[in-house]
Amino acid sequence: MPQTSPPAESSPAASADAPPAAQDGWPGGLPALRAELDRIDDEIHTLLRERARVVEHVARSGKPAAFRPGREASIVRRLLRQHEGRLPRLTLFRIWREMLAGTTGMQANFLVAVAAGSTGDSLSQLAREHFGALTPLRVLGSAGQALNEVRTGSASVAVLPLPTDGDAPRDAWWTSLQQRDQRLHIIARLPFWTVRPEGAPTEQALVVAASAPDASGEDRAFLAFELDAATSRARIASELAAAGFAPVSIVSCRTPGAPDAQVLVEVEGAVPEGDTRLASLSPLFRHTLLLGGYAIPVGAEP
Repeated sequence: MPQTSPPAESSPAASADAPPAAQDGWPGGLPALRAELDRIDDEIHTLLRERARVVEHVARSGKPAAFRPGREASIVRRLLRQHEGRLPRLTLFRIWREMLAGTTGMQANFLVAVAAGSTGDSLSQLAREHFGALTPLRVLGSAGQALNEVRTGSASVAVLPLPTDGDAPRDAWWTSLQQRDQRLHIIARLPFWTVRPEGAPTEQALVVAASAPDASGEDRAFLAFELDAATSRARIASELAAAGFAPVSIVSCRTPGAPDAQVLVEVEGAVPEGDTRLASLSPLFRHTLLLGGYAIPVGAEP
């Protein structure tokens, strides 16, 4: 009578074909894992709808500014600080940026005006990254045109090139913010996520709106003034420090042959309207005006 052979042992190849979940001991294997993911997605969706209902109540509360970059920055920083696990921090950041952009649009019609200029479409990419991939966006040929869209109410915000020292007067868009009859304010700096993956724009920009910036807890501010063109940067920094400011950067703009220069100074910390330090500035600074500020961007670490 022929003997039957014992059953063959499982080969390494056979065990490698088993669902990863079974190898990890997840009850029910891959189908159960997929069902669990569906349950989690449904729960996330329920929470998103609940959050949207709260946003609707905020919109009905009568607050004038739908876009509050300081508040948004504090939310993102808090979530990044408490984040753990293998989900990339950048993914968490992108999810919340899209969600915040969507709920901002729920509270008011929101359109972004972008100054194209010499940066090509880089500023448009920065705007999409921050304000949402499908948020209405209008590209204009100059910073002046973008600012005019905000002044007339056609756009909610303008995304403009970061000022640099020695900009020609026609490119120094920030000097137009010194008009006191119709105030516009710098309210944000882009990109808010500073670690730039391959292919992402490396340019920087400022965001201007008709509303004043809201503090996030980690901020910088911009002051503008006029002074004698021969005044050194060391003197400017010294006078600012004497008034209690910590300057970060100094940008100047001067019409050729003019005795005076317009100066934009970035300082540490939020500076609210009526800050007593403004009144204590040296008479060296003429026509001093607070131009706004921004929440300091975040990077790979909280």
